Amino acid sequence: MLTPGPDSSLLLLIDFQARLAPAMDGAQAAIANARRLAEGARILGVETLVTEQNPEKLGPTVPELAEYAAAPVAKMTFDATAASNFPKEKLESRAIVVAGFETHVCVSQSVLALLAEGQLVLVAADAVGSRRAENRETALRRMERFGAQIVTTEMILFEWLGSADHPRFRDISRLVK
Repeated sequence: MLTPGPDSSLLLLIDFQARLAPAMDGAQAAIANARRLAEGARILGVETLVTEQNPEKLGPTVPELAEYAAAPVAKMTFDATAASNFPKEKLESRAIVVAGFETHVCVSQSVLALLAEGQLVLVAADAVGSRRAENRETALRRMERFGAQIVTTEMILFEWLGSADHPRFRDISRLVK
């Protein structure tokens, strides 16, 4: 199944925080791809939710993504959807596109919970990171085994477009160049 269109998708950016970034393997590439996703979402009208794990200790969202984090969901739970302030009603009838830090902890626990609730979940493999590459790879394999679609940023953006005739095609094409 392809990514549903922008009107039936939600982008979930999990814990792209300033104090976590220096410890993440491939952090800058993951952040750059998450920014492409967030900007593509903005261009195409896809709602974006941002979470921050224990923001008092781990700080705010990285500057590169701060403009998309106007009202981040602060949480202490690893599964973002288990946070009491997580807006679960925004998930209804939507495919959830996920990117974030600590692929094997907060990203995977959130994705597995979403899958258990029957959500269609797509994980942007080039927009997630962990401290060690083997943790990231193992988490991606596990999420896929449980039903998550493992995709890339470009796959998502062009599937949201659906056609080169889309009026925002040039805008999205510029994001990936």
